[in-house]
Amino acid sequence: AAGCHGALSARRSAKEAARLRLRECDVGDRFSHLPLPKASVLLPLMVRAGKLHLLLTVRSMQLRRSPGEVCFPGGKREAADKDEIDTALREAKEEVGLQPEKVEVVCRLVPGIDKMNHLVTPVVGFIEDTFQATPNPDEVSDVFVVPLEYFVKPLTYKPLPYKTPSGSLGRMHCFTYRDREHNVPFKIWGLTAHFAVLLALVVFGKRPTFEVDYDLDNLLSSSESNFMKLYTAVCESQRSNL
Repeated sequence: AAGCHGALSARRSAKEAARLRLRECDVGDRFSHLPLPKASVLLPLMVRAGKLHLLLTVRSMQLRRSPGEVCFPGGKREAADKDEIDTALREAKEEVGLQPEKVEVVCRLVPGIDKMNHLVTPVVGFIEDTFQATPNPDEVSDVFVVPLEYFVKPLTYKPLPYKTPSGSLGRMHCFTYRDREHNVPFKIWGLTAHFAVLLALVVFGKRPTFEVDYDLDNLLSSSESNFMKLYTAVCESQRSNL
């Protein structure tokens, strides 16, 4: 029983430490007033073998937008949603059968902007490691978990160059993760990788093995200022396209 107790306390301590760090980086509804169409994703954290893991989905090949890409459960805000948290929980239930009451919501992190110019809010929540996903085949073709630490110490990583809304050249994170269960490589990139990296930096507070555009000593303020630069650039490019 001692071993069992040890495993339980390891799980608790991994969760406790993460919870405290995440709460310090909770932005609440600070960005909710921005006049962009809204979307949310749920970043579902679970503890397995004393380590934090992140649940991800693979988009169905039938979808018009980004078929077969890895993403977090999530989607566009609907009129009945009270806030970003509501949207993330509703979408996770629709996509993978995760009941909202089974999620311990911890915080909202600094949002991102997707290629459709939606303001996407990442909602972080803990779920039980026993959760069995029931993917909705119209939306999700697969579900897998990745150790959170992979997003600061990856085995396979390469930055992809892309053009930012302001016209300069940026770097996009791109990870390849092969899990034992599926034995297929999953490519995690774009906004999904961006949120996973931010989450891992907040939780572990250590320097990753690759370059990031944050001041790691002031992670929250530098991620907010990065976001505001992006938001301003997006607004300007929208104006010039009118």
